[in-house]
Amino acid sequence: MGEKSSSKGWCGWFLVLVILALVVGAIVITIKKKQSDHSDKAAPVPGPPGAISQKYADALKIAIQFFDVQKSGKLEDNKISWRGDSGLRDGSDAKVDLSKGMYDAGDHMKFGFPMAFTATVLSWTILEYGDQMDAVDQLEPAQDSLKWITDFLINAHTSENVLIVQVGDPNKDHKCWERPEDMTQKRPLTQVNTSFPGSDVAAETAAAMASASLVFRTSNPSYSSTLLRHAKQLFTFADNHRGLYSESIPDVQTYYNSTGYGDELLWAASWLFHATGDHSYFDYVRGKNGQEFADWGSPTWFSWDNKLAGTQVLLSRISFFGAKGTSNSAGLLKYRETAEAVICGLLPDSPTATESRTKSGLIWVSEWNALQHPVASAFLAALYSDYMLTSRTAKVSCSGKSFTPADIRKFVRSQADYVLGENPMKMSFLVGYGDKYPQYVHHRGASIPVDAKTGCTDGFKWLDSTEPNPNVAIGALVGGPFQNETFIDSRNNSMQVEPSTYNSAVMVGLLSSLVTTSSAVQSFA
Repeated sequence: MGEKSSSKGWCGWFLVLVILALVVGAIVITIKKKQSDHSDKAAPVPGPPGAISQKYADALKIAIQFFDVQKSGKLEDNKISWRGDSGLRDGSDAKVDLSKGMYDAGDHMKFGFPMAFTATVLSWTILEYGDQMDAVDQLEPAQDSLKWITDFLINAHTSENVLIVQVGDPNKDHKCWERPEDMTQKRPLTQVNTSFPGSDVAAETAAAMASASLVFRTSNPSYSSTLLRHAKQLFTFADNHRGLYSESIPDVQTYYNSTGYGDELLWAASWLFHATGDHSYFDYVRGKNGQEFADWGSPTWFSWDNKLAGTQVLLSRISFFGAKGTSNSAGLLKYRETAEAVICGLLPDSPTATESRTKSGLIWVSEWNALQHPVASAFLAALYSDYMLTSRTAKVSCSGKSFTPADIRKFVRSQADYVLGENPMKMSFLVGYGDKYPQYVHHRGASIPVDAKTGCTDGFKWLDSTEPNPNVAIGALVGGPFQNETFIDSRNNSMQVEPSTYNSAVMVGLLSSLVTTSSAVQSFA
């Protein structure tokens, strides 16, 4: 009797377990089905800035300081102990004050083309992520740095059809190795005008001023109006007197050679539309100029030389959010479709993913200054993913495979994290961030002790010194690794260890997008 009863009990419990397993299985299948059914649904729209990501906040606070390192002129509230006043007489021979602005890289040149690009990207960052920057007390420093450049650009635009685009002689400048505070050589001015046009540099400067006018519209309306007036004049000059500045001024080809001006004309017109609401600028980018210059359907790399990818993303926000009197016309949709092609090319699992990347996944395009492209690409991707989230766009389709804003964000973080030290070298390429970063940055001011007494040529001993830099070029984003993910930290290796102001602009943009999350601003106005 006892043995038979035990057998019955075991069978009963087995039956209960089988039924329970079936119930659990059915629940799991139902949940998975529900998840599948909701895969096409948009993620919730982010609210105001949320929890702070301390890693990116710390990196942003460091990155933004490089603008202070690069400032020329009479420094106000100087935060960099080893920097002092410099370039105070820049422009004086022409009776114009060009003492402000920023030095381009490790040298002491003021190149207007990349400097204006720096200002445009910094403006764009503030307009898109100002609330996130403010959450970590970096909005005001960014605005101050932007104004330091736009003050220079205003003075450089001496009349409607004249723009000073360079301060200093690059050939002579590069024969010196000295602190900017000790410069004594003449610093000639180079300009574009109706006889020697420069549509590219004039239009980029117009974009800088138009975008900055939006930044200062509320806090400094008078200054904003001044910027907008200059932007309109410069765009008209650029459009009416077409030509490459590097053909008008052959000497610049060695340093910042421009490969075209159509991208800058579209870029400037796009920013002027955002700043004014004037539909003539909107029609400009959609009409014959768009057909001639936009290169629809062909993804490009965003940089100081090529603004097409940036223009496509900037115009996509109109497609996502609309603007008064606009619609998703064929011309506008072509910009958005090309922007999507740019994004699809960046995502590593996309069928159209670019092969231009390292084994560890860093976008890698150029041996010189390799980090400018991955950082700029990630910045554009961050913007696009935020437009998708805020407009409740669930996915982007890449040749039949779908990706969500979260997928795009994963790529964005991967590029930022690589730069900040998650790479085979275990090195941060942002100077001052982390435990290991470049010590031999190719930067004159950083390489020479403050109390050193050197002239133009005898200062080269500091370039050739085997000692680390005595001063930290805080916030500098150096050139970066080779494609095989090696890096030689040597002051003479300018290919890899020279920073630039425009690198810092896209880096500040990228980090600002990652500090926290919030919904995108639907209108800059």
